[in-house]
This record gives sequence, C-alpha cells and structure tokens, in this order.
Amino acid sequence: MPRRSRAELATPHLVDDDYSIDAPPAPAPPHLSPATKAWWTEVCGEYVLKAHHLKILECACDAWDRMTEAREALSREGLIGSTGAGGPKANPAAVIERDSRAAFLYALRELDLDSEPKPGVKQPPPIYSNRGR
Repeated sequence: MPRRSRAELATPHLVDDDYSIDAPPAPAPPHLSPATKAWWTEVCGEYVLKAHHLKILECACDAWDRMTEAREALSREGLIGSTGAGGPKANPAAVIERDSRAAFLYALRELDLDSEPKPGVKQPPPIYSNRGR
C-alpha cells in the first residue's frame, strides 16, 4: 500500500453508506445540564456523527457536567476538605474535577472536532484516529 501524503491524511474520508448529512441531529440525553445540552445541540448541528461518535460525545458531556459540579463544590467547601490528626486533607472534589477534566479532554480529542466546518455545511468528522499525532 503506498504511503499517503500529509494532505491526504488530513482529508476526512467518508464511507458512503454510513453518513446521512440530511438526518436530523440526535437529541441531547435528558440527564445533561442545560448548558451542556446546548453544546450537544451545537455539535450535532455542525457535524455528522455516527452512533459511536454520539457515545463519545455523551462521555464528554458527562465529564464536563461532573467537572462543573465538582468545581462548584470546591467553591462552596474550599480546597481543604478536613483537618485531622495527619494534617489537612484535600477535598475529594479536587480529584473529581481533575479527573473529569482529563476525561473531557480525552473524549474531545477522540471526536477530533477541531476541523472547521464550512459556513452552512455540516462536516462529518474524520474517521481516522488522531491518537498517532
């Protein structure tokens, strides 16, 4: 198999029978926060996503909501959760925020939504993985 150029690798490759650009966007899962539902709707309106992309998008949305909830808990309770015999202990919400941020960024990287869609045209995301980049 011949080597492909950088330009060929950067071009989204479509599978004719998987994509329906005219399909209505998938509805946002009901458990998401209103702001995250709005982001879901925006992403689904700009990109054509297959079923597995929607699962990754839901993971990203869940992680974002969890990160936001942990950040709000940190604002209320502070970074120090308790002070005991061993000294001050970090608030567990700090770990939840950190891990949820990492999960969000990982899911976002897997979706590879960085390619700019043309105005008024839905763009399918690249099918190839960006893990090798």
